[in-house]
Amino acid sequence: MEKIKYLIIGGGIAGTTAAETIRKFDTSGSIAIVSDEPHRLYSRVMLSKPNFFLEKIPFEQIWLKKESWYKESGIDLIAGQKAVHLDANNKTIGLEDGRNLGYEKLLLSLGGCARKWGIPGSDKRGVFYLRTLDDARAIIAAVKTAHQALAIGGGFISFEMCEMLRMAGIAVTLILREPYYWEPLLDEPSGRMIERALETGGVKILYAAEVSQVLGQAEVSGVVLKDGTNISCDMIIVGIGVSCPLERLVASGGLEVKRGILANEYLETSLPDVWAAGYVAEFKDLIIGDKIQLGNWVNAQVQGRVAGANMAGQRQPFRMVSFYTTQVLGITLAFVADVRPGPDRAAIPRGSADSRAYGRIMIKDGKIIGATLINRTTELATISRIIERGIEVAGRKKELADPDFDLKTLLT
Repeated sequence: MEKIKYLIIGGGIAGTTAAETIRKFDTSGSIAIVSDEPHRLYSRVMLSKPNFFLEKIPFEQIWLKKESWYKESGIDLIAGQKAVHLDANNKTIGLEDGRNLGYEKLLLSLGGCARKWGIPGSDKRGVFYLRTLDDARAIIAAVKTAHQALAIGGGFISFEMCEMLRMAGIAVTLILREPYYWEPLLDEPSGRMIERALETGGVKILYAAEVSQVLGQAEVSGVVLKDGTNISCDMIIVGIGVSCPLERLVASGGLEVKRGILANEYLETSLPDVWAAGYVAEFKDLIIGDKIQLGNWVNAQVQGRVAGANMAGQRQPFRMVSFYTTQVLGITLAFVADVRPGPDRAAIPRGSADSRAYGRIMIKDGKIIGATLINRTTELATISRIIERGIEVAGRKKELADPDFDLKTLLT
């Protein structure tokens, strides 16, 4: 059985950054990355961008590492293989092809999987998810001949894909199970702003609607809603969330798991010599003071860097205010840090939907812990610094709600 000093499960930005970081601190220790995808590192961010989908930029721009980089860096890429078994006592990982790999130090950076749509007919050709490069290639091919598309679910995937489909000249209907877009993560004014942008772009929205069956023989020809309505379509984009592919691996390994793999501020798990990074990590956030799980690119990259350094003998905590931004159909949306609603936190509206510049500042224990910003992204950097510094804002609700109040004054 081959034994590897640093074994990394997951070949995305977290795992690859970790390997690159380890090599800076340890120039000779063996490093291997096991990836369930057959590809080297590519940009997942680009997957949902219209210019990529509509082939307006060279496909080669998707790659973030050359094939030669792995060999030159002394990193073994084991591509197209799933890790299916973790034996923490013997420090081994079992692969889908039957091989076992021993490790001294292990990083779990598996990323997330698109949550599957479990309704009758959802396995037909023409039903697509967007999580991997191969998913994107399949959608690119379908877009060239499609005429009517359905988007399922309210979130980043549907928001961005609706624009791409409309730019391709395809009629789009968005199916929302909720009463407004992105409920309950966003409040209703925020959701309605997004809906107006989608509708202005030619997207038809159906609210409080669910699909009961996908129609067609081998290929999609339409759907039936639970109220009996029939809708014709020749492609469906499903964006109903992301899940962690933990079941087989974690069940055999004894890791502490909730929504993700529990990790401390050093990204160490409950098992010795095992770290977690990226979407799969439910880590201790030193700034917010809570366990949190994040799926954005920048967060995964920085966590990979921190985990790699710690695996190589450093002692660095992960400390970062995470953010995600996107611009679709003339509207810019940003999430900063922790935007989850809850009974232990308050959301202070800032601006108004009517002014087309609206945000919400999330407060917990007298401090800002997050924000949602629609066409107010000029405030993103300031809010991030306020969160990072842990500045007290108790008693300043009126000022925070005033869109003309300069948030930068809180930094002084």
